[in-house]
Amino acid sequence: MANVDSIAVAPADPDPTRPAPASRPFGRRAAMSRVRALVAVAPAVLTDGAVLAFALFTVIYHLAFLGDLRPSVTFRIWLVACVVLAVVVLLRARRRFVDSPAVTERAASVDSASAEPDGPRPAVDRRLLIGVLVAAAVAAVSAGVAAGAKVTPWWWIPAVAGLLAAIGGMLLVRQIWLRGPVSTSAAPAPTAAQSVFALVVSGLVGISSFFMARNTPDDVYYVGKSVWIAERDLIPINDFLFSENVLPAMGSQPPIPSIEVFDGAFANVVGIHASSALWYVLLPIMGVLAALALWRLTHRWAPRRPVLAFAVALAYLYLVAGGDAALGTFHLLRLHEGKGMFVSAVIPLMWLYLTEWFDTRSRRSLLLIVALSITAIGLTNTAAIILPMLVGAAGFAMLLVGRWKDAVIAAVAALAYPIGSLVVSRLLLGGMTAAGADDAFFDAAYTYRRTLLFGVVGVISGLALWCGPLLARRRTPALLAAGATLALSVMFVPGVLEVMSALSGISVVLWRVPWLLALPTLIGLLSTVRVPTPRPALYRTAAGGIAVLLVASFALFATPMWSPKSWVEVQERPTWKLPQQRQAISFWIKGLDRPQGMLLAPKTIMRTLPVVTSEVRVVLPRDFYLVEYDLNSQFAKDRMLLAEFADGTTSPSPTELTPALDRLGVGTICVYNGNHYARDTAPQLGYQEFATRKAPGAMTCFGRAD
Repeated sequence: MANVDSIAVAPADPDPTRPAPASRPFGRRAAMSRVRALVAVAPAVLTDGAVLAFALFTVIYHLAFLGDLRPSVTFRIWLVACVVLAVVVLLRARRRFVDSPAVTERAASVDSASAEPDGPRPAVDRRLLIGVLVAAAVAAVSAGVAAGAKVTPWWWIPAVAGLLAAIGGMLLVRQIWLRGPVSTSAAPAPTAAQSVFALVVSGLVGISSFFMARNTPDDVYYVGKSVWIAERDLIPINDFLFSENVLPAMGSQPPIPSIEVFDGAFANVVGIHASSALWYVLLPIMGVLAALALWRLTHRWAPRRPVLAFAVALAYLYLVAGGDAALGTFHLLRLHEGKGMFVSAVIPLMWLYLTEWFDTRSRRSLLLIVALSITAIGLTNTAAIILPMLVGAAGFAMLLVGRWKDAVIAAVAALAYPIGSLVVSRLLLGGMTAAGADDAFFDAAYTYRRTLLFGVVGVISGLALWCGPLLARRRTPALLAAGATLALSVMFVPGVLEVMSALSGISVVLWRVPWLLALPTLIGLLSTVRVPTPRPALYRTAAGGIAVLLVASFALFATPMWSPKSWVEVQERPTWKLPQQRQAISFWIKGLDRPQGMLLAPKTIMRTLPVVTSEVRVVLPRDFYLVEYDLNSQFAKDRMLLAEFADGTTSPSPTELTPALDRLGVGTICVYNGNHYARDTAPQLGYQEFATRKAPGAMTCFGRAD
C-alpha cells in the first residue's frame, strides 16, 4: 500500500527560507546571484506584468466611453500609463532583486523539485482512499466509453462513480488539511534553470504560431472588428458586418471585451494592417504568455518533477486537438479570439493566484486576482459565466476548512468587475441574450465528449479529473483541485446542465463548463505519480515511463494540432490564418475599381473580406449571424438567396434575384468561372463584366450597368 498512500498525500510545500546575509555581498558572485534571481522570476514578471497591463487597458477602454475617445487616443493614454506603472514597479522591486541578492535559486538542477521535502505525512483513511481510487478508475473508464457510445443511459455510470470519487476526494483532502500544520509553508520557488527551460519552451510555442493557420468562421467577427477599428479609428457600438454601424449589434456581443479594440488601436497607431498586427505580433506574444501561465500553475501544484509535468501538459495541448471544442484547439490556434486566451492563460493563472491568496493572504495576490478578472472580461464575455463557477468551486473548498472570510474576499475580488461591467452594459445597451444557434444545448455526456473527448484520451482526461486532488501538492493546491473536481462532477450528473440552462437562459456557454478545471495541468500531474520500484535508482526511470506512455497515447489516439483534421494548414513561412487563395482573391477584389454598393461573392470569399478590409461591404459576412436578425425576415431571406446563387448551389430565376439585388443595393457580383449559371445570368440582371482573374481561383466580376 505504500504507493497508494503516496498518491493521497502529495508532499506539502517545502520551507525554502534561508537566513539573510549579515551584510551585502559584492563582486562577481553577487552579480551572478542577482542574475539567477532575475531569471528565476522572469516567468512570473512577464505573466503578472501582462495581466496588469491588459487590465489597465480594459479599464481605460471602458472609461473612454464616457469621453467618447478614439481607440488610438485610448491606446496612447494606455502607453503612458504603462510607463508610469512600470517605473513604480521597478522602483519597488529594486530593493528585493538588486539590494537583496539573497533571493536566489533554491536548487541546482532543472528537476530539483523531484526530491521529497522533509516532514511527516499526515495519516489518511486508507479505506476512503482506496474507495476514491476505485470510484475514480470506474468513472474514468466508463466516461471514456460512454462518451463515445452516445448512449444517454450509460452516462449514469460515470456520473455516479465520478460524483462519489469527487466527494470522497474532497473528504480525504479535507482530512489531510485539518490534520496538517496550522501554518502553510512558503511556495516552492522555481530555479533559474527551470525558468530558462520554461522561457525557451514558451518561446518555441510563440514561434510555432507563425506557421500553423486555422481559419475559423468566428474570425469574421473578432478579426473583422479589429480591422474595422484600425481602418476607421472608431469603436462600433452597433452592427459593423451587415451595416455601417447602424443596425443593432448582436445581442450576445455587448462591447465589453477590449481585445479587438486593443488590436485595432495598436495597428492604427503603429500603421500596419490589423490582421498582421494580430497574427504576426500579438499572437506569438499570447502563445508565450499562455505557455508561461501553464508552467506557473503546473510548477505550483506539482508535488514533484514540475518540468516533466509541464512538458506532458504542453504535449497534451499540441497532440490533442481536432474537434472544435478540444482544449488543444482553443490554445495556440485560437488564442487571438479572446476566449482561447481566457481558457489557456486566465484559467491557470486564476487558480494560481487563488492558491497564493489562500496561502499568503497577501495584498499582491488579491491585486492580481482583481487585475486578472478585469483581463478575463476584456477577453471574452464568457468570463462572467465561467469565473463564478471557478471561484465558487474554490470558495466552497475553503469553506469546508473554515476559511470562509478568505473565500468571500476572493469571490468579491474575482467577480465584482466582470459581473458589474456586464450589468452596466446591459442596463445601458442591452445584450447578452441567447438567440438561434446560441440556444443549442449539449448534455453532460456530449459535453464530456466534446471537451474531454472519449476513448483512450477520454479515459486519461477522466483520470486527471477524478485523481487530480490526490496528485496535487498537499494543502491549498489539493484542496482547490478537489473543489474544481467536485463542481464539475456535480455538473456532469444528468439533468444538472439542463437545470442550469433553464435558470440562466444562456445555453451557449454550458458546454464550456470543463474550462474551469485547468485540465492540462492535471494531465501533467499524472506523470508525478509515485511508482513503487525495487531500487530507488529506478524511480526516475519509472516516472519518465509514465510520461512517455501518456504522450504516446496522445500521439496514437488523438488528432494533433497541425493535422488537416484539425482544419489547420501548416505553412513554410509566417502567414495570416486564412486559406491563402481566399486571401489573394479578397485582396484582388479590394483593389478593383468597383461600382458603389454591396459585393455579392461566394460565401467563403464574403467571410474572408471583412478580415482583409472594412471598405468592401458584403451581402453575407456569415450566415450563422442571420439568427440575430430573424431568419424568416426579408433581410435574411434576400441574403441567403443571393449567397446560394453566388455559390452555385441554387439557380434562382432573374425574376427572383432582381428584387433582392435592388433591396440590398448590390453593386458588384463576383463568381468563380465554374459557376456558369451565375456568369450567364449576371448580364440579364443588368450587370456588365469588368474584371477577370486567372487560375488558381479564376473568377469573373460584374458591375451594375446603371
